[in-house]
Amino acid sequence: MRLCFASNNAHKLDEIRPLLPAGLELLSLADIGCHEELPETQPTLEGNALQKAQYVFENYGVGCFADDTGLEVAALGGEPGVYSARYAGPQREAADNVAKLLRELGSQPDRSACFRTVVALVRGEEDVHKFSGEVAGTIATAPSGQGGFGYDPVFVPSEGDGRSFADMTLAEKNNISHRARAVAGLVKFLNEA
Repeated sequence: MRLCFASNNAHKLDEIRPLLPAGLELLSLADIGCHEELPETQPTLEGNALQKAQYVFENYGVGCFADDTGLEVAALGGEPGVYSARYAGPQREAADNVAKLLRELGSQPDRSACFRTVVALVRGEEDVHKFSGEVAGTIATAPSGQGGFGYDPVFVPSEGDGRSFADMTLAEKNNISHRARAVAGLVKFLNEA
């Protein structure tokens, strides 16, 4: 079976690859000749994931799955949410996004947050499926760690040992992460199909 993962983010590809079944050939957007920016114009994570997967399927004729992830911070009314990647602007710079998040939170005592991922699989007009995963945690007052990407240096999962996602190895993060949980739903579906 061949599936394209609709992301240009090398970090996401590295995270997802070890979670997939051995018999699955994972194609990147570059592998299928897709070099354009995928559309993400929907107001929800579900909508964006589906929009990207459908775009690839319709334009490149290959089965595809796409994800969209949002960091939802309680004290900020669920922000940055669907705008997590471009929270500090269209340049999508992780360091700028983290800096803005820490500024917005300031000395707020409630630092509870949730990382949520939705994965959409499109293999045909009637063959459309969605899977989700989430992990609760808190936002640290300062970045920590060299691993991961995005908000990982300031996200401390509740199920962990007090370290940020960026302080964890990829295997440790994949044991509890929102993306790993959403992909686990996808893998279970593919194995049973």
